[in-house]
Amino acid sequence: MKKLTLILAISTVAILTTGCATKTGTGAAVGAGTGALIGQVLGGNTRSTVAGAAIGGIAGAAIGANEEKKDRRYYRDERGNEFYVDSRGNRHYLN
Repeated sequence: MKKLTLILAISTVAILTTGCATKTGTGAAVGAGTGALIGQVLGGNTRSTVAGAAIGGIAGAAIGANEEKKDRRYYRDERGNEFYVDSRGNRHYLN
């Protein structure tokens, strides 16, 4: 039970510190925390916890990246080039 409490505390801190990060980073943190908890509950050992965190982190990052792409707004400049603007105000051209 002490390990589970420790994992939960670490996961909570990781999630809270990614508040202003991208959806990819937040998804990875939430996925890793959730995966670690599930790995600990199912396996009950360190190997299961680490494997769950790795799998959850990868899955969470993929889901977050997909959500970022869905939220993008695309524009065209005066030359007809298509681009989107990221959260920092930088333009990313597609063609």
